[in-house]
Amino acid sequence: MFSFKNLAKVVLASAFALSLAACGDGEAEDAGEELDEIITDAGNAVEDACEDVKEGVDAKDQDC
Repeated sequence: MFSFKNLAKVVLASAFALSLAACGDGEAEDAGEELDEIITDAGNAVEDACEDVKEGVDAKDQDC
């Protein structure tokens, strides 16, 4: 079963891979680093939202 976090990573990676076709060799490394940062930020945002929801419903397990 796919979680929203995994789906977000796949969508971002796919969009980024398509955008690399227009980049030169030097730009690809910079773009890769930017993609890593975007994916990390998206994953953190999803995890934060999950924790907020669990906190709002007083779930016993606060980890996502």
